[in-house]
Amino acid sequence: MLLALFSVFPDSGCASGLPSTTAPVFGYRVVASFPHDPTAFTQGLIVVDGQLFEGTGHYGASTLRRVDLATGRVERETRLAPDLFGEGIAHWNGRLVQLTWREGLGLIRDRDSLETRETFRYQGEGWGLAQDGRHWIMSDGTAELRFLNPESRRVVRRLTVRDGTRPIRFLNELEYIAGEVWANVWHQDYLVRIDPDSGAVTGYLDLSGLYPESERPSREAVLNGIAHDAATDRLYVTGKYWPRLYQIEVVPR
Repeated sequence: MLLALFSVFPDSGCASGLPSTTAPVFGYRVVASFPHDPTAFTQGLIVVDGQLFEGTGHYGASTLRRVDLATGRVERETRLAPDLFGEGIAHWNGRLVQLTWREGLGLIRDRDSLETRETFRYQGEGWGLAQDGRHWIMSDGTAELRFLNPESRRVVRRLTVRDGTRPIRFLNELEYIAGEVWANVWHQDYLVRIDPDSGAVTGYLDLSGLYPESERPSREAVLNGIAHDAATDRLYVTGKYWPRLYQIEVVPR
């Protein structure tokens, strides 16, 4: 583990692609960083009872895995069928729920063995997944969030995310934190914070400079992965093909 000795306060929104906004923009402080599998195409990230779980993508390479947070070592892993592209994950009642991209198939897995116990179907693409204690919350790459009833697995509400009147498109990996939905935006170095009742953007977290673009192995090595440990209030972020996972604190910018 490498401890950071400084705070990061990005100077402008240009590097992260932040839009012009009247919503508050926050910076970050790196508390610690940990090894992360640089071959992992990270699609979902959660912490459950102190354990880190990660879902990865790509046809023929998608996985669900339990990872030792401190070392980055994969402790247990299951591979998806070659024709499935893994996407977001969430924890629900002792099970892990995993989406697929264009296959319209959700997988409900045993938390310990990672074996599939049930499947369900949904319309459209699956990108990010979170839960608020009542609903599963899905993104699909648009500006819309879908709220599903966990029992029926049917959509009970749709919510368009807007900053003022402007829809925020390309919503990707999701996390539910202290009454808000936090989302990655595909190919952007910021997180957006969302009021789950109105869809209004309540703020941005500018993460530019966390893993400089000049050091990334490819254009697809984008920020994607938010995990909040509610028991300790620790916030972790990483990205696709990133070699580090970061524990960060939100700070005024």
